[in-house]
This record gives sequence, structure tokens and C-alpha cells, in this order.
Amino acid sequence: MKRSLGLLVAGGLAFWLVIVYPARLLWGDTAAVFSAVATLLSLIPACATLAWSRWSFHSTPEQQLLALLGGTSVRMAFVVGVGLILFCALDYFHEQSFLIWLVVFYLVTLALEMCVLLIGRSASEPTQYHG
Repeated sequence: MKRSLGLLVAGGLAFWLVIVYPARLLWGDTAAVFSAVATLLSLIPACATLAWSRWSFHSTPEQQLLALLGGTSVRMAFVVGVGLILFCALDYFHEQSFLIWLVVFYLVTLALEMCVLLIGRSASEPTQYHG
């Protein structure tokens, strides 16, 4: 579990580190701030849903489906909700580029989470529910 979470966080931060400097050169300091906030807003629920999904591997098929659908809902509600609160409440974040950064990092962390889940699932023994 710790390894999976570490891979997810390291992957998200590595992606941010690769693009933050060119983004700052092209679009200024706000791009660096927007991308950092988008990274954090995307990684927080991704870590929670990754842990939930990993736990559901050893549970019933119903729990696995709940983790899949619930995880998607939780992740999206958190990122969109907090992102819109920042966008509407703070003038600094009231720019379309902030929303673009949010979408980019949401999709990147979603892809990373799926990769970590698939790698973790294939590395572990297949689990069968015998209930």
C-alpha cells in the first residue's frame, strides 16, 4: 500500500517538476502557482481513492464496484468542488488557465492512479472471493 501511494505521489510530483519551469517561463509565476495548486488538489483525492481501491481488491465484488464508482465520484467532487470554490471565491484564481491546469492534473493523476492499480493488481496473486 505504501509503495503504491509513494509511486502515485512521486509520479504526480515528477510530472509537475517537468512542466513547472517551462510553464513559468511561458506564462509567468501564476502558471507555477496554478499548477502547484492543481497538483495538490488532484493528488489528495487520488491517494484516498487509491487506498480505497487497493483495500477493495481483497473484498467482495460489490465492494470493488463501490470503490470504482465511489472513487470516481469522490475524486471528481473534491477536485471540481474545491477548484470551483477557489475559482469563484478568490480573484487570483479567477482565470481560465487555472481551470485548464486543474483538468490537466486531474487527468494525469487519474492515469497514474490507474497505472499504479494495474501494476499492483498484476503483481499480487489473483484474489478470488469465495463468499
